[in-house]
Amino acid sequence: MTNPGTTEAIEKLAAEIGENVYIDISKWHLYLREAGLHTLLAQKLYPMLADGALAEDRVIESLQAIPVKLGGGKREVPLLDLLPMQSQVKLMDVLEEYQRGL
Repeated sequence: MTNPGTTEAIEKLAAEIGENVYIDISKWHLYLREAGLHTLLAQKLYPMLADGALAEDRVIESLQAIPVKLGGGKREVPLLDLLPMQSQVKLMDVLEEYQRGL
C-alpha cells in the first residue's frame, strides 16, 4: 500500500513539473500536465529525490525510458527527445528546489 504522505509528495512534484516543463513540437510548447505526462515523470523521479540521490544522468536515463506515443500510437519517441534543452534545465531546477524542501 502506498504511503499517503508519499502520494501527496508525488502529486505536489507532478504539479510543479506539469506547470514548468514542456515538450516542443513544431515550436509549440505543450506543458507536461497538458500532455498527461507530469504524474508519470514524478513517479519515476520521486524515489531519487527521496533518497537524496538526484543526479542529472539518472534524470536523463528516466526521460529516455518514458515512451511518448505519437500519431495515435503509430510511433513512439522517448520523452527526452521531445524536451528542448531549456526545458531539461528547468526540470533539473524544479527537482533541485523540490529536493531542498524535503
